Amino acid sequence: MIKFLKLALLFLSISVSAQQGGMWIPSLLNGMNEQDMTALGSKLTAEDIYSINKSSLKDAIGHFNGGCTSEVISSKGLLLTNHHCGFGQIQSHSSLENDYLKDGFWAKNLSEELPNKGLFVQFIVRIDDVTTSVLSGVNDAMTEKQKQSIIDRNSASVQKAVKREAWQETKVKSFFKGNQYFLFVTETYNDIRLVGAPPSSIGKFGSDTDNWVFPRHTGDFSLFRIYADKNNRPAEYSKDNVPYTPKHFLPVSLDGIAEDDFTMVFGFPGRTNEYLPAVAVAQITQKVNPSNIRIREAALKVMDAAMKKDDKIRIQYASKQARIANYWKKWIGENQGIEKSNAIAKKKAFETEFRKKVIEKGLGDKYGSILSDFDRLYNAYEQFAVGRSNFLEIFYRNNELMRMMMFLNDLEYSAQQGTAQFEKARTSLKGRMQGIYKNYNVEVDKDIFKALMPLYTSEKIDADKIYATDYVDANKGLKMLDGSMTEVIERINNDDTYLFLKGKMEYFNSRLNPQFMEIGERIAAVQKKYMTALMEVMPSDRYYPDANSTLRVTYGKVKGYSPRDAVYYNPVSYLDGVIEKYVPGDYEFDVPQRLIDLYKAKDYGQYADSNGKVPVCFIGTNHTTGGNSGSPAIDAHGNLIGLNFDRVWEGTMSDMNYDPEICRNIMVDVRYVLFIIDKYAGAKHLIDEMKLVHPKKNK
Repeated sequence: MIKFLKLALLFLSISVSAQQGGMWIPSLLNGMNEQDMTALGSKLTAEDIYSINKSSLKDAIGHFNGGCTSEVISSKGLLLTNHHCGFGQIQSHSSLENDYLKDGFWAKNLSEELPNKGLFVQFIVRIDDVTTSVLSGVNDAMTEKQKQSIIDRNSASVQKAVKREAWQETKVKSFFKGNQYFLFVTETYNDIRLVGAPPSSIGKFGSDTDNWVFPRHTGDFSLFRIYADKNNRPAEYSKDNVPYTPKHFLPVSLDGIAEDDFTMVFGFPGRTNEYLPAVAVAQITQKVNPSNIRIREAALKVMDAAMKKDDKIRIQYASKQARIANYWKKWIGENQGIEKSNAIAKKKAFETEFRKKVIEKGLGDKYGSILSDFDRLYNAYEQFAVGRSNFLEIFYRNNELMRMMMFLNDLEYSAQQGTAQFEKARTSLKGRMQGIYKNYNVEVDKDIFKALMPLYTSEKIDADKIYATDYVDANKGLKMLDGSMTEVIERINNDDTYLFLKGKMEYFNSRLNPQFMEIGERIAAVQKKYMTALMEVMPSDRYYPDANSTLRVTYGKVKGYSPRDAVYYNPVSYLDGVIEKYVPGDYEFDVPQRLIDLYKAKDYGQYADSNGKVPVCFIGTNHTTGGNSGSPAIDAHGNLIGLNFDRVWEGTMSDMNYDPEICRNIMVDVRYVLFIIDKYAGAKHLIDEMKLVHPKKNK
């Protein structure tokens, strides 16, 4: 481990030209990262970005509900994130009478801001390297389970010993495939209120057709506010809470962007796998992704047809459809990007070079078997990786009745652990089922079931019989959970639909999942060894840890790109493009009349570009992934210039293979956000709350 840490320091000290790509730990930006950013045009220091001694940019960046990123943009805790990140909350407040998805929502004052049960925003107080403490007592002679047991015990001890305030929390996260560990001290705010959201015709403009592609014309933003107690500390919702006063908030630039301008995206990327071997990338893109794509296509076809026919179903299924469509299209683009960039062949060539250097350095005994181990393990892994993924897609992610049956299966397992566990599981289950029932349509769900089952099995299944269960009805389904533990378990085991799913779960639990997990653990051990080997054998290369939902900095430039022969995308899209795409009454491309009127009158206020047009979106070379949705795009001076929300289609492969030639992230231009808030919604009181700046004019 000492050798690993020395190697990590070594690669940070090697002088190379400015690099684009990478998701860097903000507490470790001193040195090469700071030099890279300066070379790209940044005027920020590492201390400006991350500091524990003074307020810094990190203090304005919040993890939004555990899955997105948000940023504070006023001294009164005003919070900006994506429309799709706040979609569930916007939907939950919507009804046929007050359709905020269709019409938008704008609170005129603090009293009109809407609370959201369960929504939270978490800030990072500090990040500490605790590798030595966490890995104390771990050695190579141990099994992976033995190592993990010690790591878990050490992590708990580290968290218990750390100095923190009573309202703060801690967590320890693994980096570099388990070779390094960092402690995060955090603060979580639970009173988050909806302030404003454009209609979906703006916030979701282009919907599935435009998703993952450029040019985009989507105003993907929503506004919330953080509330705290009278001491500015985290608190559960209370009418006595007051707007949060942040340690730092982002000023908003009115000067816009130009090609080659520096951009920094600061947020919580979810998961990447940049150091996978070629055999793994081939398996994902040629085996796992194609089967998952077929399943989601079938579900989406049913869902889309139903949503177009019925407004109530449209509201019920809006969030679910967006979630399912998002990764369906992402996987398609990921496959195309891997093929276009010749990523698998390049990885194989890299592995040939790695193998050669292992031999040259006399490390064959130590690392010589790594690549052959990968080949052997992934060959055994394939049937279980594909099978498990298909099972979860069909029975959990795309069909709600089957998901409820899986919850019941978990409940039965909890009953085997005793009454206390059963009662805890029952309480949780009721809440989860109520969440499903709120937006459940049995006919749509049944049609999805009919479409998916032939993709899983050749056996003939009577869908009418499956959907004759009481669990398709909210009142009856929840009542089935009442009574003693014995009564509930007996009742669910008399249900034919539950028995159908239970039979499938027995195979999943006895063979599919155990084999997947067992081989996966062995692959993880080889991957950890491979990470160590790379840094020892090829120390002059640059290495950054894969994303794991922790705070990261990624930097680059505003830059157009060429997705295919004879085509070049300029880096900025404009309101003109919204009008060009306008299709009256269309689910994806309708435009509010108010926006059309503003366009015709050229009533743009102070938000037009130097060419007299309103910018909508722009692209850059920042390395982003899921979780970066809602992340601020920050200029060279630390001001907000945009809001990250997507990637270009071919660039979705950046989760496994970042290529600066074709990987681009897509951001809403903050001037479009301001234009919609001010000129479209008439919510100028929110503009007045922000700090608007002109960094380019004031140079």
